[in-house]
Amino acid sequence: MERYIEKFKNYLTVEKNYSEHTVKNYAADLKEFASFLSDKDIKDVDYLTIRKFLAFFRSKEISKRSVARKLSTLRTFFRFLQRDGYIKNNPVLSISTPKLDKKLPIFLDEKCILQLITAPDKKTFQSTRDRAILETLYSAGIRVSELVGIDIKDIDFISGVIKVLGKGRKERLAPIGDKAVGAIREYIIYRNKKNKAGKEALFLNKSGKRLTDRSIRRIIDRYIKELSIKEHVSPHTFRHSFATHLLNRGADLRSVQELLGHKNLSTTQIYTHVTTERLKSVYDKAHPRA
Repeated sequence: MERYIEKFKNYLTVEKNYSEHTVKNYAADLKEFASFLSDKDIKDVDYLTIRKFLAFFRSKEISKRSVARKLSTLRTFFRFLQRDGYIKNNPVLSISTPKLDKKLPIFLDEKCILQLITAPDKKTFQSTRDRAILETLYSAGIRVSELVGIDIKDIDFISGVIKVLGKGRKERLAPIGDKAVGAIREYIIYRNKKNKAGKEALFLNKSGKRLTDRSIRRIIDRYIKELSIKEHVSPHTFRHSFATHLLNRGADLRSVQELLGHKNLSTTQIYTHVTTERLKSVYDKAHPRA
């Protein structure tokens, strides 16, 4: 099984061009599956084995979403094994994905977002960096993994766009507003004062190394605590707020899809549920016979 997992990881990295983070998640799911199989040969796995594996996790009260992700991993894995001739039949074909409950994205209103963005108000390396991070997350609506991957050379200050590397290592240009551009410019001044001018990465820690996803979460958590904001906020909340605010102000769904870098429009449509809920709330409060 270990040999098959290594070949699969190589396939995901080389042929599918998946990110290191995604490949690690696939590998983790498959190691759990290998442990479940024990000494059973992969060629002897049938649909009953797959069902027992999924039922094992359901009995541990793991969420439907997590179980669906493990099934998705197995689908991709066995499709690869069949394609390359390691197995004759794909045991996952007859397994249906569990029906998932729709989970609406959490977003902040415009006033709350503004409070968060303007929280870092000191003229220091750390404060100007944090302000630039928050401005960029909201202005461009990019993922935190895309944010930490930005290099200085990726920013076009004149055109107001940033080149980001999205899911599947696909590049796209993300527009960025004047406020965010101004915040990045101010941060770079302090960055250069710290003798970090030769570094490629845009957002650095005190040691001059590229910030990580976890570092961005810690930065946001610090300001959430400072402002006593009760809502659950993550770096992705800025992306959700970005999309929701655009739709609330009249942007069309297809444009928002392009801005978010979504492959399918159906992924973006979750935000229409948010705006519909908001409209219903406004109606219920405002209409005299609601």
